[in-house]
Amino acid sequence: MMTAREIIRYMESLRDEEQRRVLMGFFKTAAGQYGYGDEFLGIKVPQTREVVKMAAKDMPLSEIPGLLTCQWHEVRLCGLLILVWHFERMATKRLINDTQATKQRDEMLSLYLQHAEQANNWDLVDLSAPKILGHWLMLPTMLPEGKAGQNKDYKLKVLDELAASTCLWKQRMSMVCTWKTSQMGDASWCLRYAEIHLQHPHDLMHKAVGWMLREMGKRVSMDLLRDFLRQHVHEMPRTALRYAIEKMDDDERQYWMSVTTDTTQQKPQRRATECE
Repeated sequence: MMTAREIIRYMESLRDEEQRRVLMGFFKTAAGQYGYGDEFLGIKVPQTREVVKMAAKDMPLSEIPGLLTCQWHEVRLCGLLILVWHFERMATKRLINDTQATKQRDEMLSLYLQHAEQANNWDLVDLSAPKILGHWLMLPTMLPEGKAGQNKDYKLKVLDELAASTCLWKQRMSMVCTWKTSQMGDASWCLRYAEIHLQHPHDLMHKAVGWMLREMGKRVSMDLLRDFLRQHVHEMPRTALRYAIEKMDDDERQYWMSVTTDTTQQKPQRRATECE
């Protein structure tokens, strides 16, 4: 069994200064940028995935917080991917309704939410939220009272709290996790949180909203996407709209982009801050 401390030491041995500089620029870590203060070792994602392969099978959940609270971005990613690996093992078709597996999934979901602010850049959110949070939304849960079922009111409460946070990364979790729910044929989560975040002030959320709407249209129903656009196109940020219509044919894309934004319909924008 590899401990969190051993994984951190091993990943520190892979440090690459040239790649580190590239990643710190790519993930906007300069003062005033959304990734300010994040620290990198300079390890590429395929290398991190190799560490996950090497360590995940024998690593208990109790070691994962040691990775998620590490200063290094790539180590936190490693911890999140190990958590994804464990969650997916407990979410196979055979185990969907298994009581013990349900308890373990709930434990992992709680661990993920407890350390949500450690997923403090878009890649950490995007590689974990759909496969943990989004998948959990579609599975039986014993939260909050220990009785197995869909417990949708509680699931809505979990996502609503993330969406209402002033932390950009928690807000992005509430939106990007709907990639999985749309993949599994349920458009309701995407439509609800796309509407909630429609007037978000940050470009990263404009992209997330449009991306998830596009995936919902592709996976569930283009007609539902068109219905959403007819209702909201006048108030949508242009970036969100461009992402949402990306898979439509040229004529339809041109039609939607020709619709003029009506600023009188725009709602007050909520404050968002990057988590520290």
